Amino acid sequence: MTNANGPTVGVLGSYGGMNLGDEAILTSLLGDLRQRRPDAHVVVFSRNPEYTQVAFPDIEATGWEGVNRERMAEALCRLDLLILGGGGILYNTEARRYLRLVAEAQECGVPVFTYAVGAGPLTDGVDCGLTRETLQKALEVTVRDEGSKLALEEAGVRCPVTVTADPAMLLQPEEFCRDALRTEGVPDGWRMIGMSVREPGRAAQSLDVDAYHQLLAHVADFLVHRLDAQLVFVPMERQDIAHSHAVLSYMSAADRGRVLNNNYRPCQVLGLMRHLDLAVGMRLHFLIFAAIAGVPVLPLPYAGKVFDFAKEIGAPSLGGVVREAAGPLLAEVDRLWDERWLRIRDTTSRLAGLRERAALTGERLSQHLERIMPVPA
Repeated sequence: MTNANGPTVGVLGSYGGMNLGDEAILTSLLGDLRQRRPDAHVVVFSRNPEYTQVAFPDIEATGWEGVNRERMAEALCRLDLLILGGGGILYNTEARRYLRLVAEAQECGVPVFTYAVGAGPLTDGVDCGLTRETLQKALEVTVRDEGSKLALEEAGVRCPVTVTADPAMLLQPEEFCRDALRTEGVPDGWRMIGMSVREPGRAAQSLDVDAYHQLLAHVADFLVHRLDAQLVFVPMERQDIAHSHAVLSYMSAADRGRVLNNNYRPCQVLGLMRHLDLAVGMRLHFLIFAAIAGVPVLPLPYAGKVFDFAKEIGAPSLGGVVREAAGPLLAEVDRLWDERWLRIRDTTSRLAGLRERAALTGERLSQHLERIMPVPA
């Protein structure tokens, strides 16, 4: 476990198994922290502490939702440092939930470090006020992309904000064997396309849900026939399964599509990516995993964070799902396939810089921990 004489470090974010991207961030954060400070005792504030404790048995997991203030104060006041993030948690109506805990920690005299956090949209008065108040008192503020830095600045944050990169950039894959794909009903002997879909949200405000699913089904059919391939839907949240099946139901080539239904760890999904020939999707960490694995990617942006990532890796970023006509998107898919080797080389080169920036977050955290509690000689 940990050295009783080391620092006690809290980690607060959207953790608890509801989203593979968030769990990827936590996996990377904890792995980096263990490497730099093996003497640390880590307390993860989780939305599902039982899940988190099983997933990470060498840390302490505790709940924070629905917990009274006295109990939370007791848990927070024993920390030597609280990490806020990473991931997209500072946005309207949600930011206040996390930042109230941050404010309580600061009242207890606990220093706070924001770890490659994602921010925006952030315009609500309550959320902006809490963001300004708490981050101004933080040891350091690091964010994962330029869009998050801009969102904090527009919310009135005046302290320095450092742009690093998403912690998931540092993940290493676990083996994902062909047998696992066969178990999911994916046959051998075909090219394989990965696809990630989610609820429409802001990505398709002009379309009703049926039209949205039909549009994605049109894209999926084109991919299957253009590449003579099998299509694998990769859910990053459980609700993605229903949207994947809805898209599949509108496909003319539905027999060439499969939806992954088993539960996988982030590093396993990263391992799955090596089987793909092309990745098209909406979820940020699906795209990050594909890019890390050297798979040509076409983002379908539904939020600024996806646009930012597409720009960083030089990927096309057509907002195809906000159009009622799929033509421009299909043309971009066609171009991506024809230019795939050039795109892969360019993306691989750009990822090296993103990994360096991702590692910087842990380096900065380690420096602050060293000042708070030096490593024993």
